Amino acid sequence: QVQLVESGGGLVQAGGSLKLSCAASGRTFSNYAMGWFRQAPGKEREVVAAISWNGGNTYYADSVKGRFTISRDNAKNTVFLQMNSLKPEDTAVYYCAARASRAFTIATIADEYDYWGQGTQVTVSS
Repeated sequence: QVQLVESGGGLVQAGGSLKLSCAASGRTFSNYAMGWFRQAPGKEREVVAAISWNGGNTYYADSVKGRFTISRDNAKNTVFLQMNSLKPEDTAVYYCAARASRAFTIATIADEYDYWGQGTQVTVSS
């Protein structure tokens, strides 16, 4: 089992920044690719960004490219999502997810991930 705990969400004005963190415990963190997903009210959960087990490969949804940055610190069992130039449409609950994989390729489908955090709310006001 892998336990994931997100933090760093909150309320921010449009154009502002937030940095989300996801602390993992329970298994060897470097055996897992990690992803950030989000779900807005009435919408399906969607991938925001993902990173391979060693950080050598990353993926970003088109809607966040150039604004968000995913990174990880395997020594601290933590994955981060730096969010800049936030827009009201970024408002959602953000989830951290882990997938047992040491592949270079990255999964972008929620069903491909094995473990999930409880989510953290991000609200961007206009």
